[in-house]
Amino acid sequence: MNNELPLYITTTLPYVNADPHIGYALEVIQADTYARLARIEGRTVFFNIGTDEHGQKIYQKALDEGRNVQEYVDHYAHEVIKLKPILNLSFDAFIRTTQEKHILAAQEMWRRCSANGDIYKKTFSGLYCVGCEAFIRESDLIDGNCPDHGKPPVETEEENYFFRLSNYQQELREYIESDVIVPESRKNQALSFIDQGLEDFSISRVAERMPWGIPVPDDASQVMYVWFDALTNYISTLDWPDSEGNFKTFWLEGEKVQMAGKDQVRFQSLMWQGMLLSAGIPTTDVIFYHGHLTLNGQKMSKSVGNVIHPKDIVDQYGTDMLRYYLLRHIHPTEDSDITMERVANAYTAHFVNGIGNLLSRILTMYQSYEVQISFNNAESIWKDPEFDTYKDAIRSFRFNEALDYIWEGVNGLDGFIASEQPYKTIKTDPDKARQDVAYAIIRLYEIAILLEPCLPETSRRMLDAIIAGIKPEQPLFERKES
Repeated sequence: MNNELPLYITTTLPYVNADPHIGYALEVIQADTYARLARIEGRTVFFNIGTDEHGQKIYQKALDEGRNVQEYVDHYAHEVIKLKPILNLSFDAFIRTTQEKHILAAQEMWRRCSANGDIYKKTFSGLYCVGCEAFIRESDLIDGNCPDHGKPPVETEEENYFFRLSNYQQELREYIESDVIVPESRKNQALSFIDQGLEDFSISRVAERMPWGIPVPDDASQVMYVWFDALTNYISTLDWPDSEGNFKTFWLEGEKVQMAGKDQVRFQSLMWQGMLLSAGIPTTDVIFYHGHLTLNGQKMSKSVGNVIHPKDIVDQYGTDMLRYYLLRHIHPTEDSDITMERVANAYTAHFVNGIGNLLSRILTMYQSYEVQISFNNAESIWKDPEFDTYKDAIRSFRFNEALDYIWEGVNGLDGFIASEQPYKTIKTDPDKARQDVAYAIIRLYEIAILLEPCLPETSRRMLDAIIAGIKPEQPLFERKES
């Protein structure tokens, strides 16, 4: 990791076959936090998200609902775009795979891989999962079902184009062994796929059966397999194949960070990197895999139907509560359970009775005791090595540890107030009381500044109140009825 380079950070693209759920919110909030810290530290950042809008299950879902396919994907793409204010996201680009510039980029990727001898056509028979939009090995099935979607795959035979991923077995092994993957368990998983032998994978579908896709160059009878198409978004958003501008700044000369779920290892670490190697394009620098959210122990999935929508939490507890819970109480890389009851408990304990109450108490004393103080600017605080632990945690994707650090400060200030009792010593030793309150308000000011990448709205509201030196008329966090 080079904190001097421009930073390109991207999430994966959700399928637009349903409203985005909280599992996707986890990924984009993690990426947003990472991007915000990088900007604070002076890096030039390009933060990309978008939507994956081709493929069989999208086409079939639109047909089932009697809707025009383009209108169908337009609707759900708009639902993803609406997450920007709901989650307070700071992305710089929103790429749709139905955009003209993406279509042209995907076709150019095809041409380059083909020119390198890595695309060929053959008849293939295998087990195909519509939910995964992928062929599955029989050895990967659980009781005859796809392990991710719980449904049996369909025996399918087609004449398709294939990509020679097997050509890159050794190069991909060297790439994975260079420690580009976080966490280590996902690196080992990628290596195990390589150990089993990388198989060439299908990259097209018969257009007559599934017309909703990008046409294969020079063969109108086939459309691109959705994964070959969608993976190219990571560079089409940078205006590739234009080799200047954003592509040069962020892909050729910058640091490239990919955020993805743990079920994406094969696609992001092997298939996409193999495509890049074939096309003569530099590979991704860092790939971070987060865990899955579970609801009562079961993986959350749109196809299963057991989802919590981000807006459900935001409407009740606010955007920063959702960001806080996903960053602190969901393990960055392992599966974690979430329920509305746990969110409610965290809101009351950590927001209302925690940082909200602390701000109110300290500001009341600060205002009443007429404490005089000058604050350091935010830039000097961010450069202070005292807070390297916090910054390093975010840079290393340990978002839970970053917020643990903040709340240790909150709890420490609570303990300081309880121990020193300036609200009592103001009568017997006013100088000491004012010194104690000055110390507390400075530490609270530092906490507010450090919160900016994780909880930007809470940071802003705290800083507004602290700089004004006045306890807000309304509490930082309203108490909710249980």
